[in-house]
Amino acid sequence: MNLRNYQKELDQELDRIRESGQIPKLMLHSCCAPCSSYVLEYLSDYFEITVFYYNPNIYPAEEYRFRANEQKAFVTRIPHRHPIHFEEGPYDTDSFYAMAKGMERLPEGGRRCYQCYEMRLRKTAEAARLDGCRYFTTTLSISPMKRAQWLNEIGERVGAESGVTYLVSDFKKRNGYLRSVQLSKEYQMYRQNYCGCVYSLPEKC
Repeated sequence: MNLRNYQKELDQELDRIRESGQIPKLMLHSCCAPCSSYVLEYLSDYFEITVFYYNPNIYPAEEYRFRANEQKAFVTRIPHRHPIHFEEGPYDTDSFYAMAKGMERLPEGGRRCYQCYEMRLRKTAEAARLDGCRYFTTTLSISPMKRAQWLNEIGERVGAESGVTYLVSDFKKRNGYLRSVQLSKEYQMYRQNYCGCVYSLPEKC
């Protein structure tokens, strides 16, 4: 049973950053522009952020390109106190399908998704290390369908291996998800009706 309060831990880390007077660099993995909206609004007061768009799971290629372009455009539109940059990772679908091999029939939200989260967070940690970032994290925890415990578990493990601090979070807290919906409407953003991979297509809502 998970007893950690990720929001409280995030609050404490942000307080330390504020008291230090420094503006550290953060590599923020983003799954899509709508999910990034609240996270960028929230964290850009504390960090110089690079939005890292690495999502080789998305199918088909046209959907991937649409979402990537939406993310890139949003970064230029949202008000921010400190700089926000955009970096697009490789659309290496072969790596995703190799990772998912043998798990194609598993239900959404299971082991295949866990491995997908780890794949994307590893690539983000690598990008953060190469860019000299002190921190990295992901927007994924803003979704009510994603387990913050899994994401933080993976992030902290990968961070320890890479030497970059994982910023723990549960961005759905404090109405973060609702705020992302509001911002999506405000900026007239495209909100997809499935997670992204070919295996999630049958569960379109």
